[in-house]
Amino acid sequence: MIKEVLVVEGKMDVVAINKALEADCIITGGFGLSRQTVKNIGHAYKKRGIIIMTDPDSAGERIRAWLTRRFPKAKHAFVPVVEATAHNDIGIEQASPESILKALEKVRTPNWQVQNTFTAQDLIREGLSGGLDSAAKRAKVGAALGVGYANAKVFLRRLNTYGVTKEEFIVALEKINEKEVHECSIQ
Repeated sequence: MIKEVLVVEGKMDVVAINKALEADCIITGGFGLSRQTVKNIGHAYKKRGIIIMTDPDSAGERIRAWLTRRFPKAKHAFVPVVEATAHNDIGIEQASPESILKALEKVRTPNWQVQNTFTAQDLIREGLSGGLDSAAKRAKVGAALGVGYANAKVFLRRLNTYGVTKEEFIVALEKINEKEVHECSIQ
């Protein structure tokens, strides 16, 4: 059982989470959060803390952004898109118990004093922006760092907001590059 309450989008997300671990969850019901739901989330936020674990799609990201503005010290867990996709559907309910546990092991908390550790030039230099396979590489690095997939602008903001260090970034890039080299040598 984890201390914090997980905030998810739907009932089936709770079913998937319960296959991975014992946790209390609050269901947003999508973007149309009721006053009572917001009140419940606020109570959990003050008493136990919350971990926002929304779907890795545009609707989930909008819900995450709204909740983050409302609850700025909330923690965040990101399940990578590739691990939350099955049957032509994307969502936490599609994730395996292992993927959910991995995401919870990499929980991040935003730092509202944004660090300017990373720049757009860093993303370009490392092939995470401006290249043909930049989106795929960002998805892999985001999964390794626990900051999720995002376009280059949002990805840069997450790197600087979620306290990612240069060392973590370099290790994640090395692992991704190592894996790609290994996969190429197998083919």
